[in-house]
Amino acid sequence: MKKSCLFALLIAVIFGCETSEKKSNVIDYLSHEAAIILKTKNIASLHSNLNNNDLLNKLEASKNVADFSNQLALIKHFNTEDDLYISIFKNADNRLEYSLITKLKEGLFDIDSLPNHSIETLKYQSKTITKSTVDSLQLFHTVIDSIFIGATSKELLDKSIKGKKIDHTLESLVESSGSENQLAILINKKYDNSIKSFFVNEQLATSELTDYLFVDVDVNQNELTLNGVTRSADSTQKLIDAFKNTIPQENRLAHITPASSDGFLSITFNDFNVFHKNLVTIQKLDSVLDYSLLFDNIIEVGTVYDTGQQAVILNSLDVYITRDALLNDQDIIETFRDVDILGFSKPTLFYDTFKPFIDFQTADKYCILDNFIIFSNSVECLHNIIASYKNQTTYDSRKHYALLKEKFSDESSLLSVVSSNALEPIINRNLGDSINLKLNDYQSSGIQFIYDSHFAHVNASVQKAKSPIYENSISESNSIALDADLLNSPQLVTNHLTQEKDIVVQDIQNNLYLISNSGKILWRKQLQGPILGQIEQIDMYKNGRLQLTFATPNRVYVLDRNGKDVAPFPLKFNDKITQPLSVFDYDNNKKYRLLVTQDQDVLMLDAKGKTVKGFTFSKADDDIIHQPQHIRIGRKDYLLFQTATKLYILDRTGKTRVTPKSNFNFSGEGVYLYNDNFATTTSSGELITIDQNGNTASQNLGLFEKHDFVTTSKTLVALSENKLRIKQNTYELDYGDYSEPNIFYLNDKIYVTVTDKQTQKVFLFDSNAKLLSNFPVYGTSEIDMNNIDKDRNLEFVTKGESNTILIYQIN
Repeated sequence: MKKSCLFALLIAVIFGCETSEKKSNVIDYLSHEAAIILKTKNIASLHSNLNNNDLLNKLEASKNVADFSNQLALIKHFNTEDDLYISIFKNADNRLEYSLITKLKEGLFDIDSLPNHSIETLKYQSKTITKSTVDSLQLFHTVIDSIFIGATSKELLDKSIKGKKIDHTLESLVESSGSENQLAILINKKYDNSIKSFFVNEQLATSELTDYLFVDVDVNQNELTLNGVTRSADSTQKLIDAFKNTIPQENRLAHITPASSDGFLSITFNDFNVFHKNLVTIQKLDSVLDYSLLFDNIIEVGTVYDTGQQAVILNSLDVYITRDALLNDQDIIETFRDVDILGFSKPTLFYDTFKPFIDFQTADKYCILDNFIIFSNSVECLHNIIASYKNQTTYDSRKHYALLKEKFSDESSLLSVVSSNALEPIINRNLGDSINLKLNDYQSSGIQFIYDSHFAHVNASVQKAKSPIYENSISESNSIALDADLLNSPQLVTNHLTQEKDIVVQDIQNNLYLISNSGKILWRKQLQGPILGQIEQIDMYKNGRLQLTFATPNRVYVLDRNGKDVAPFPLKFNDKITQPLSVFDYDNNKKYRLLVTQDQDVLMLDAKGKTVKGFTFSKADDDIIHQPQHIRIGRKDYLLFQTATKLYILDRTGKTRVTPKSNFNFSGEGVYLYNDNFATTTSSGELITIDQNGNTASQNLGLFEKHDFVTTSKTLVALSENKLRIKQNTYELDYGDYSEPNIFYLNDKIYVTVTDKQTQKVFLFDSNAKLLSNFPVYGTSEIDMNNIDKDRNLEFVTKGESNTILIYQIN
């Protein structure tokens, strides 16, 4: 979680740069008066991720959030992979306005096909501008030097064009956003009054804490994570500067905070006197402390919020020296679990010393637990803290807090952690609303600031607790809704960065999605047509970085990890491609062969899209009814092309290697290596085997004309009507509409799966045709199964509702 020295140096450098008024780049048209600036690359995938986020869906119940979303609705019609900036303003009537700036590209803002739209050309102050309206929402826009500039009013558009550039401090912050992030946010507290406070303590206002806050936002289905920086303007001092010239210490208040409490606020420093001198200067406090010795060995101070009560906690490096500072406060009120509770004579001390970080003014009792000194006005509050500490039922013992800590640095200058009870009023206060958000599952959320030179790093996370997982159960770990219905079944692909699995799927509008195993939509890309069959992966440059490759009816695509086309792809074909793209790697040396089928013809390409000249196969006698296949037996390669009445078994060059000695009418099922022979089925349901000399044999499997067939080298699986055969065993299913069976070999076990699309049930069997426990489960398509993350459990993906992907975990 810690930021690198390089990043720190970058921030230090960029804050000192000079400005220039010449406008030649997209970012030059950003206004320094914007309250908030949003930066995104892929509006489509961001829109999908925002729609999938549980917390943001709950916030839609707020009228203010709903109004805000509605006013920004036009933005979803922009189609670009370049940086797009949205600057948000409040006008004189306190109404939302925004400007939008990006590079011009073909199809950037195409609304011609939308209902209820209009496009007008206007003259405004000697300029020609366009007014676009969709469902009563208006955008005024123009183009200058291939830069698209839009705004919700003519006046704001003119101001964006003519106004003063954003200053270099803010410009450099915006540009420092990571290229892989879908959303970055810059908040300028000089003009923003929407975010009032991040904390339980309302006195700790954001406007007093900092001037500028810039964060990259990671939006997942059940979590919002923010990472960035904050700082005060050069001419001002804010509360964040109280930590200047101090070193953050480990935040340990979670070790003393009861798990049942509403959370805590932790402040750390290596030198109290430096911190206090800074705070006195900023807040104009009284610099004389009656109890200065009490803080000499303190490295952490904070507040525990306990169901309407508070306690101030001091964390001492040497508790014996700290005890000596309390020699005048030794009146024992009572003893609870062998811990003395004593009176304290300076109840406003902590407010006077640390305000506004601490707003508690009635701390008249205290106790000591190891290195922690706890002050409160409530004996019951002290009892709860003592009992929780001794019973080890503090925040630090809870799994939800451990998950939050994974997002944070161990040491921070300022840390706030809150439960769901405290999170809801904080959100409502900032929304200017009062809604029941039902946040019970958000057990630990937090924000931390780590001061570093003239700025602070910021990390924040609001996450939904994971449901408990029980052994031998099937749990739905994610449900991902897309903007349109799914066209095909979701498929797993390898993430070469993590060696985990991601998900690819296409919708009915021919958009291809790459989705992380946590449910985050990484990108969305418009394709020319529907993908034929499965997506393959290749390592074109032999450097460990994988690309996606596949065919549509008139294209062959190769896409990189970010969804960008890899030159010279996509290749365009005038004649229709009639089978899925086949990818062969004969010697596992990454010298790929891509086979494109067009009716009777097969074209062989290398990974650079060039025709392989040594491949001499000319044309099949009839249309090829299955994608080309490759089987290796010993040191020999066999290429298999299938028509309705002929099986071509070829060598690498396309010459005949094996000629079957009998002719058959083939079913169109694949050809597999089974018991050292080539195996497939006839149109009447017979099993056909062919050896390497062309000898053939047939066997009646009792299959009907309509059947499915797949094998491994030793396991045969066939589905005919309602009978599923696995090896020599048969499982009788209810009559239904079944997907093709699939075989998965994972963790040295064979798994066989089918889905009844009629009753929407997914079945999973072992190699003996035994249905696994807790199956069937809900699903409406074929599944793809693997270990998609770093745990030991298998997961599978399937289609749920028409636009929904489901991820299940087998525990």
